[in-house]
Amino acid sequence: MAWLSTEDRGPVRWMTIDRPDRKNAIPFDGWGELRSAFEDFEGSEQRILVVTGAGGEFCAGADLDPSRLDVLQSITDRHQRMKEIGSAALTLHRLTKPTIAAVDGVAVGAGMNLALGCDLVIATDRARFSEIFVKRGLTVDFGGSWLLPRIVGLQRAKELALSGRIIGAEEALSIGLVLEVVPVEGLEARVAELTESLLAGAPIGQMFVKQTLNASFESSMADALGWEGQAQAVALGTEDMAEGVNSFLEKRPPVWRGR
Repeated sequence: MAWLSTEDRGPVRWMTIDRPDRKNAIPFDGWGELRSAFEDFEGSEQRILVVTGAGGEFCAGADLDPSRLDVLQSITDRHQRMKEIGSAALTLHRLTKPTIAAVDGVAVGAGMNLALGCDLVIATDRARFSEIFVKRGLTVDFGGSWLLPRIVGLQRAKELALSGRIIGAEEALSIGLVLEVVPVEGLEARVAELTESLLAGAPIGQMFVKQTLNASFESSMADALGWEGQAQAVALGTEDMAEGVNSFLEKRPPVWRGR
């Protein structure tokens, strides 16, 4: 995939959208490839995925090239295309391993929701975000209608999505849209530090953490306790749990094996 490259840096996979001439917009036929890249990461030995963009931009969302839109003449064609977009978003959401969005420049439309679909978002001080859909005569997609209110609250989500306005990095930080804002030149280094902190956690434990937290808005307290009990019962029987205890007693860093 010429427009999407991956680089494994030890246990961390960096995925880069590389279409700087189009502000890293996802190609018209690229959604299946994006989903496949997520699936490939899930099946790999790498423990953390970092999603970023080339050329000082993150992602301008879907490439709305007018020359390609003529193939979407029927409602059936358009619905099929949205199923492909939704499948990519759901695959990202269901990844069992931690994901980080390293955002520089624009993250708008599906590009914004690609960032929000990651577990953590680190942005540069020149990053810009927008649920720009209404300014293109469209409605929110790539999971934004589910993600945005859970991150910033319903009223703020409505304001951002109904207006489509662009917000800068500092406002994104103030409303909880991003975890941290860093200088442009410090983005990769800060993300590398964050990956190191995540690698200190046990893989199976992190998988259960993601699953339980992602389900928390749809669960009652009783549901959550039931799921915690099932997950912990599994975790208590893993080699990693024994390693966690032994490394603590022996005052050394743990060596996780993911089993």
